Amino acid sequence: MSPKIAVIYYSSTGTVHELAESVAEGARKEGAEVRLLRVAELAPEEAIATNEAWAAHMVATEDIPVATPDDIEWADAVIFGSPTRFGNVASQLKQFIDTLGGLWAQGKLADKIYSGFTATAHGGQESTLLALYNSVHHFGGIIVTPGYTDPVKFADGNPYGTSHLNGQGAIPVDDTALAAAVYQGKRVAAVTARFKNA
Repeated sequence: MSPKIAVIYYSSTGTVHELAESVAEGARKEGAEVRLLRVAELAPEEAIATNEAWAAHMVATEDIPVATPDDIEWADAVIFGSPTRFGNVASQLKQFIDTLGGLWAQGKLADKIYSGFTATAHGGQESTLLALYNSVHHFGGIIVTPGYTDPVKFADGNPYGTSHLNGQGAIPVDDTALAAAVYQGKRVAAVTARFKNA
């Protein structure tokens, strides 16, 4: 049976969104059924309007469904994506995770596979993902990272998940980061399929 994978992300100006699309592509290449979902925006419209790239990205992705706890319940694996915020996940993604208490209380977050990816101005490429994985430990989830299991990971350099150093939006996502994201999606799908069909 094909694994069901939810790629759930927050992106303000589009970098994490671009990585999310590549993660989803990799999972589909491995035969997974994929839902690409964004979390709800929390920032006020006035703040978004002050940043042209942020406002443009909001319009460009308005057709992407907003994640709900039902998407987590549906999924065999969840791959979260977030920009870094002082070495942690963005508040928008954290707020979504905080809505999962009902599923957690019923044990419905346990025994699923989880992974993560990030984009950052400079620091936080590793700490953001480690902070995200703290929540997964509380879920009773199974963390699947890319590690150094493919040559692209030696180029991308982050065993915890795909990361892109974006220089506050000044550095476009490069081929190395996109290839790492595709590989991460494929790896999560392959491992999930082994668990699901065991």
